Amino acid sequence: MIARPGQTGWQTILADLALILFMICASALSVAEGPAPAAVKAQAAPLRAPPPPPPHPVAPSQQAEPVGVWRDGPGAPPLAQWLADQAADPRLRLSIVVRYGARSANPHSAREAALEQAARLARTAGPRAGSARVVVEPGAQPGASVALGYDEESL
Repeated sequence: MIARPGQTGWQTILADLALILFMICASALSVAEGPAPAAVKAQAAPLRAPPPPPPHPVAPSQQAEPVGVWRDGPGAPPLAQWLADQAADPRLRLSIVVRYGARSANPHSAREAALEQAARLARTAGPRAGSARVVVEPGAQPGASVALGYDEESL
């Protein structure tokens, strides 16, 4: 764009109008009766102490790629047998995931049944379930799976 002397663009006119509007508002606020807006906010919300920090840092649990996966279904071996066939490495962590149909007729009873199934799988896992991660969540496909992986232990 070529600027010619004596011509101003619409941007300059808009900036001038914005500056005039700011000065009018500032003038009106300076002569207004009553408390200043900052004082009104201070009266409305008293100062509170910040909440204490959590005892441990909150972070998602570390979950590695599974070494082995067992799924509940026809033709699957019993969980105890499958676990006996897996390596007995103490670094392997068991993850039990049970999903229930969130859109079922009675989601509360579906969730309760999923909790029972997760507890039953944990009992079947025996001593390996001592440090197991157990997750019960709604899902599109109800079912259970158990995974072994080198997951980092949480605090």
